[in-house]
Amino acid sequence: MSRTALDRILNGPSGLGTAGLHPGRRDARPRTGEPIPGLYHHPVAEPDPERVAEVGRRIKAWALDEVQLYPPEWEDQFDGFSVGRYMVACHPDAPDIEHLMIAARLMAAENAVDDCYCEDHGGSPVGLGGRLLLAHTALDPLHTTPEYHPAWAESLHEDAPRRAYRSAMDYFTRAATPSQADRFRHDMARLHLGYLAEAAWAETDHVPAVWEYLSMRQFNNFRPCPTITDTVGGYELPADLHALPALQRVIALASNATTIVNDLYSYTKELASPGRHLNLPVVIAEQEEKSDRDAYLKAVEVHNDLMHEFEAEAAALAASWPSPSLVRFLRGVAVWVDGNHYWHQTNTYRYSLPDFW
Repeated sequence: MSRTALDRILNGPSGLGTAGLHPGRRDARPRTGEPIPGLYHHPVAEPDPERVAEVGRRIKAWALDEVQLYPPEWEDQFDGFSVGRYMVACHPDAPDIEHLMIAARLMAAENAVDDCYCEDHGGSPVGLGGRLLLAHTALDPLHTTPEYHPAWAESLHEDAPRRAYRSAMDYFTRAATPSQADRFRHDMARLHLGYLAEAAWAETDHVPAVWEYLSMRQFNNFRPCPTITDTVGGYELPADLHALPALQRVIALASNATTIVNDLYSYTKELASPGRHLNLPVVIAEQEEKSDRDAYLKAVEVHNDLMHEFEAEAAALAASWPSPSLVRFLRGVAVWVDGNHYWHQTNTYRYSLPDFW
């Protein structure tokens, strides 16, 4: 792996006039929360507090006033999610608040679908396919006859997830090119397919093999978030470059690694929830007959291997295809990976670490 190529991705360009293109300073450390011991990651600077506050204010106003996303009793959970801090940490190169809000609305909408359809707030594997399909039409609209179009359009206002998807997608498509919007719809279909696989296993009480679980997580993961890094950054990675198999591999590796971060930081939260929640440590413990501690530490190793592979592949691609927009996109994905870890590490409202060290 070329160290120079990797540095170009992680640290941005160097030279006169390029300071504004550096997405983050890696000598800074978060003020709260402890990282998982042994987890490979890159510390990031504290996100701009003014941007965090403004995105937080605007996303709450959108959630309450535009889409009625949650009832009053869920307010503390919405605040505790810290959407503003999350998005500013993941997109430090966003040119303005409006661009950050593109990502913030989509993140809040995706979380609402996960909570209300799949998990914490009334979610269930039973009938999930139908609910997800109808919600997906808020992202990828129905094209039908005049007779049936009004009923579909009215259905987009029937529940919070569909209202949120419809509104967030409307804002997104105003800022995105048609190619960027189509890319996002594709990644959301991937996400929904992953939701359905996990739901099917829950209905049959199936514990997958580790490789099967990782296959599911390649779809049920954060991929829709880093894939819009160019839209949020105010530029476009051309479709032919985005479609490169090497870049698709880089995006998949990054998305898989960030999702294992979620498995690791949410481990104790999920153990305390009703029922059995599949996550990588749980699957490793059962399928490889390891203790909870050893399975968790093995999951850390899996994450680290994915991260090293992601960085090696990204560096090789940057070296072999030195397109400025491609290198910038690779850097945006890498920064999103780091920001995602930062948010998990510092979100002590949601997460706490197991006592394995």
